[in-house]
Amino acid sequence: MSEIVEEMEKELLENIKNSISETVKEKKIGIAFSGGVDSTLISKICSDMNYDITLLTIGFPESHDILFAKEVNEYLNYSHHILEIDSNTFPGISLKIRQTINTENLSWNENCIAFHYVSQLAKSLELDTVVTANGIDELFCGYNAYREAFSEGESKIHEVMISKLDNELKMMKAVNLISSKFGVKILQPLLSSKFIDYAKTIPLSEKIHDSEDLYRKHIIRKLARNIDVPEISCTKRKKALQYGSKIHKALLKTR
Repeated sequence: MSEIVEEMEKELLENIKNSISETVKEKKIGIAFSGGVDSTLISKICSDMNYDITLLTIGFPESHDILFAKEVNEYLNYSHHILEIDSNTFPGISLKIRQTINTENLSWNENCIAFHYVSQLAKSLELDTVVTANGIDELFCGYNAYREAFSEGESKIHEVMISKLDNELKMMKAVNLISSKFGVKILQPLLSSKFIDYAKTIPLSEKIHDSEDLYRKHIIRKLARNIDVPEISCTKRKKALQYGSKIHKALLKTR
C-alpha cells in the first residue's frame, strides 16, 4: 500500500472518531446494524472507542439482514438484539408512519418504518441513543447512481453527491420525528457538516473506479480491513436497509 493511501486511511479513521466523539455524548448506545461494511465499521470503531454498544437489527423473519447480521456478529461477539417484524401489524404501522411524515416518497417511508422498529427495539432495551452509518453511501459513492454518473465526469458525480446528501439530511429529520415517539434519538455522526467537508476532499479514485464498479467505497473497505472488521463485511456489496429487511417488499403489498 502506498504511503499516501496509508496516510489517507489514518486521517479518515481520525475524522470518523472525531465526528463520533463530537456527535455521540452518551456512552451507552445502540447501533443500527445490518452486518454490511458501513454499520460494522461504525460498530467496531465505537467499540474500540470504549462506547458500551448494543447492535440492533430489524427485519421480517428470515430476512437477509437478520441472517447476515447474525453471521457477522459470530466474529465480533458484541451484544446483539433482533426485532422480527410482525406481518399482521405491519400494514397499520406503515400507514400511520406515512400519515405522520406526510410524503409519498417510497424511500422515506421505508426508512422511517425501519427506524420505527429500530427505535422500538432500542426503547425495549432502555437505550435512548442509536447511532447509524448514514452518510457513507452518499460521501463515498455507495449507490449505483454514482456508477451511472461516472461516464459524465467528476462534476456530475459531485452533483449526484450534493443531491444525495440533501435528501439524506432531510430524510433523517423525518426519521427522528418517528423515533422521538419512543424517546429515542437517531444520530448520524458521518452526516455532520465537518465530516462532509472532510470527506469531499478524498479523491474520487479512492471511492469509485469506473462505471462497472460494483463495490465502490474502496477507502472505507480498506479501512475496515485494517481495523479488523470481518472480511465477509468488507467484501459485502450494498443492500439497502429496506431491501435487506424485506420492508420494501411488504410495503408494496400494502399499497
